[in-house]
Amino acid sequence: MKRLLSLCLAVTVGLAAATGAQAQLQPPEVAARSYLLLDMTSNQVLAAREPDAPADPASLTKLMTAYVVFGAIRDKKVSRDQLLPVSVRAWDERKGGASVMFIEPRMRVSVDDLLKGMIVQSGNDASVALAEGVAGSVEGFVELMNREAQRMGLKNTTFKNVTGITEPGHVSTARDLATIAARIIAEFPEFYPLYSMREFRFNNITQPNRNLLLRRDPSVDGMKTGYTEAAGYCLVASAQRELPNGKRRLLSVVLNTTSMEARASESQKLLNWGYQAFDALKLFEANQAIVSPQVWKGTSSEAKLGSPTPVYVTVPKGDAEKIKTQIEPVDALVAPLAKGQAVG
Repeated sequence: MKRLLSLCLAVTVGLAAATGAQAQLQPPEVAARSYLLLDMTSNQVLAAREPDAPADPASLTKLMTAYVVFGAIRDKKVSRDQLLPVSVRAWDERKGGASVMFIEPRMRVSVDDLLKGMIVQSGNDASVALAEGVAGSVEGFVELMNREAQRMGLKNTTFKNVTGITEPGHVSTARDLATIAARIIAEFPEFYPLYSMREFRFNNITQPNRNLLLRRDPSVDGMKTGYTEAAGYCLVASAQRELPNGKRRLLSVVLNTTSMEARASESQKLLNWGYQAFDALKLFEANQAIVSPQVWKGTSSEAKLGSPTPVYVTVPKGDAEKIKTQIEPVDALVAPLAKGQAVG
């Protein structure tokens, strides 16, 4: 019973002034209908406005489309070098002025190229080809998207298509989109570099990534733009900066801004504020024995408890010395205990 077990930490700020200071920190004025700023290092929301308000997600939908495809590759249902046919349905996506990567029915295109076409060029045609290749049909793929949304606990998201075209009942929120984006970064790091590509050339046509921050801020390495008339201009942006206390990643979501320039500048404003106004404080190292409480009915009288990952908390700058932690056990510990079990 001496092995290190996982402990879910209830991290509390010791001084009311510290929590009060965070509540009083005013984020910049953001010209977006709804937004959210997430510190991925501590998984804390630093600022938000109407983060749970239903909104048309436009091509931010493709975050979930990609997540499902990444999972299919991980599960060996498809491979990155596998060639997929291009259906007439996928080819028809070019009608109406939608974003496309210009695939054609005579082609067989690799999953990897289709992912680049969907992520970098926001290709609706690539999204449909991937959906058909993974699930056999677009409708079957949409079912997988909604199943993943339920598994993630996204209570305000429903997908009706794989592209983000405006459709009744196709909705998400700033908070839910941030969750999907964060899951991609955390669970599929091998695919995340696709989101930092500034351009992609296919079928002799080079198209730029519409995320303007990739060219303006060297710390921004993703993620996805979106636009429809109903949704306005939307952007999920992710940045990682090297700071004196280590690397720190922030994720911003802005929905329904007025232009490409506005979604970029408002996202940049949020990211800069998050880095300037807050510090991420590491409370415990990964696999550090934090407490050794008594255990009943075991071969040992105590268990060493800690967290399998580093534990951080984000606080307003200058408040780090005010932080205190408190371990709150869920119940008395009774053997047997398993590694990874949450006990507090």
